[in-house]
Amino acid sequence: MNLPDDTVSTGINDVVSIARDGAIGLIVLDNPPVNAASHALRSGIWKAMETLQADSAIKAIGLYARGRTFIAGADIREFGKPPQDPWLPDLCNFLEDSNKPIVCVLHGTTLGGGLEVALACHARVALAGTRVGLPEVTLGILPGAGGTQRAPRLAGVAASLDLITSGKPISAEQALESGLIDRISEGDPCEIALKAAQDVIAGVLATRRTKDLSTQPDQDAISAMRAKLEKTQPLLFSPHKCVDAVEASSLPLSEGLQEERRLFNACMESPQRAGLIHAFFSERAVAKVPESLATPREVTRIGVIGGGTMGSGIATAALLAGFPVTLSERDQAGLDRGTATIAKNLDGAVKRGKLAAEKRDSILEGRLSTTTDLADLADRDLVIEAVFEDMGVKREIFETLDKVTRPGAILASNTSYLDINEIAAVTSRPEDVIGLHFFSPAHIMRLMEVVVADKTGADVVATGFSLARKLKKIAVRSGVCDGFIGNRIMTFYKKAADYMMMDGASPEEIDTAITGFGFAMGPYQVADLAGLDISWAANKRRAATRPAEERYIPIADQICEQGWFGRKTGQGFYVYDEKAPRPNPDALTIIDQERDKAGVAPRAFTQGEIVDRFVTAMILKATRVLEEGIALRPIDIDAVFLFGYGFPRFRGGPMHTADQIGAGELVRRIEAYAQEDAYYWQVPELLRNMAERDGSFAEMNEGT
Repeated sequence: MNLPDDTVSTGINDVVSIARDGAIGLIVLDNPPVNAASHALRSGIWKAMETLQADSAIKAIGLYARGRTFIAGADIREFGKPPQDPWLPDLCNFLEDSNKPIVCVLHGTTLGGGLEVALACHARVALAGTRVGLPEVTLGILPGAGGTQRAPRLAGVAASLDLITSGKPISAEQALESGLIDRISEGDPCEIALKAAQDVIAGVLATRRTKDLSTQPDQDAISAMRAKLEKTQPLLFSPHKCVDAVEASSLPLSEGLQEERRLFNACMESPQRAGLIHAFFSERAVAKVPESLATPREVTRIGVIGGGTMGSGIATAALLAGFPVTLSERDQAGLDRGTATIAKNLDGAVKRGKLAAEKRDSILEGRLSTTTDLADLADRDLVIEAVFEDMGVKREIFETLDKVTRPGAILASNTSYLDINEIAAVTSRPEDVIGLHFFSPAHIMRLMEVVVADKTGADVVATGFSLARKLKKIAVRSGVCDGFIGNRIMTFYKKAADYMMMDGASPEEIDTAITGFGFAMGPYQVADLAGLDISWAANKRRAATRPAEERYIPIADQICEQGWFGRKTGQGFYVYDEKAPRPNPDALTIIDQERDKAGVAPRAFTQGEIVDRFVTAMILKATRVLEEGIALRPIDIDAVFLFGYGFPRFRGGPMHTADQIGAGELVRRIEAYAQEDAYYWQVPELLRNMAERDGSFAEMNEGT
């Protein structure tokens, strides 16, 4: 909406202006793309407030933003830099102390500091569709500009605890019901700001300072949240401090704000804050690849070959993103199984609230087609092969695709380990061939490795990253090797776990130590979930080239020989039935038998020893992947493990963790472990050089 013709508008700085319309003063924010609370925005609001407060003709002030959203949080460009006056806490206090009533208009995603600014105003009006939240906990901190003190005064302790400890945004309707906002309106932010300010002057819209309100004590809610967090997030730091801060809201506001600041500073000093910030930036850093300047090819229609768990998951992800998908299988029975799996996946999306129930049938009926003839993929812009890990089968499929698909169509393999160059070589257009390695379940897991073969075109790589964005996934560029980034490293550190199992630690002890470190599952729980037959097949494939010096542990193979492949067969390292999973006594017998065959006298491992060996092995192999150029930067490896392998987000990823440990300590560990197995434990030159110059992996991320 344009302001009335007689409105006087004045620029405060590049991102803030003021306007006057009779007795109403307007503060207008315009800091695209998301009106981040930058220094310019903060200082502009402060100066605008000073100007309007000094104007005796102004009776009420409306604060609103242009663009797609009100303040959507802090300016990430200021992360890690010394704060500049005015600090956001001071600005919020200044707004609250205004001698003229201020009404704030919210729209878009009003998050973090944006919501704290709104809470400091004297009334809040939201546009329909607005979402508000305090997501600071996801970065290892807490709302530090009064959010933990003002929200409970308006919405109560219980609602504020849910909002602040979860970090999840809520709808305008939920915010209205809780008391965080006073009204929901339809229209343009400028129009609503004028109307709301008029209503304030007329006494129709009540105003109040939150500091004049008191928080209704709710010790039951405090105790319940503490108990919940102890159970669900025992390793995290900031959620527990959030509860402490909300509890302090029963104090006078000035005292509560002091306690909030003390707790905020404690969070800032926590290593978890650094890890979570690093994880936050990794999502953005991985998109910067050499091929990012190339123009992606247009992809409007997708073909998926293979109706198994992975192929059906990929098809589901594409369907949910709006793509028409043709699913191909060898026979009708395979197509029926694949279609049923896709339907089940969509049902799950409905249950999780990710898909409207009425859209489920329209997706299946309107976007999904099936075929047993690869020739029916002729009109697809992208074909993703997702069949069993057998090079002969994949080569045969790509030979056929080369003949039946149109020129310029992208041919992708979802292989987890196999050589994309060898697959591309059977086609007449290797520049069109790429690896798109999804992670199971493919319609849920966020990671996708974009595997770039020797002759893959830059525009094809760019298309892979473009597709990932459309599928709401995080793409990481990988070179070609056995297992690429993630599985290459996982295969190596899984051996460290197997060595400890052979030498005396039980699978349950190892899993307990690793989940205690922060992983959702330990390596043997993961192996059972993925299916032991997958790694068994890989072990058979590698057997012919396995070095004689390598210590090989056949325990998992022996378990597979019994037909036990994990969850899908009811037992593996654990037993799965109607009871909770528990250690498989027959698997423990196999472990004892293999120890006897190898002449191993089992010894005890502490939880700390297990974690140190496991994580050090992960970092060792990750360093090799960097040395060989398979991964572009350490932060790419961090992203792979954060979003594909369950690495604890608060630790920032294996390479960030390596910097916390220190290169010198890692070299010392590897050399000590090498006394037992000099073939497996070898110090990478990159790590040794880093230790000698007291360097870090973070240095290799500079410029990302």
